[in-house]
Amino acid sequence: MRPLPAGWAEIYRIVRRVPRGRVTTYGGIALLAGKPRGARQVGYALAALRGARHDVPWQRVLGARPRGMAAVSILDPMGAAVQQQLLEREGIAFDDRGRVDLSRFGWSPRRRTSRTRRSGKSG
Repeated sequence: MRPLPAGWAEIYRIVRRVPRGRVTTYGGIALLAGKPRGARQVGYALAALRGARHDVPWQRVLGARPRGMAAVSILDPMGAAVQQQLLEREGIAFDDRGRVDLSRFGWSPRRRTSRTRRSGKSG
């Protein structure tokens, strides 16, 4: 097996965090991976999964559109239809122009903070 191009394992790790029923954008994943101009690289990494067994929910990553919207950006009509169908099965709604409202279905990770653990004792 060939090694993955630099950064792809991190992209896959981040995409695995997107929960069912939520979507994000290629650019959003790139930002989280520390590559603010790496949206295309995210696209290439996800396209490389085609035909391989994996656990990466690639369908949850969409192309950004103006005004807080996102949409399927796969050029292949069959691939685009598969992606939309998978997302609809997860409860994602598309408008009449094939867009998803990110204010309703968008995902952004919560930042991890160091919190003090409670001991579990009441008192």
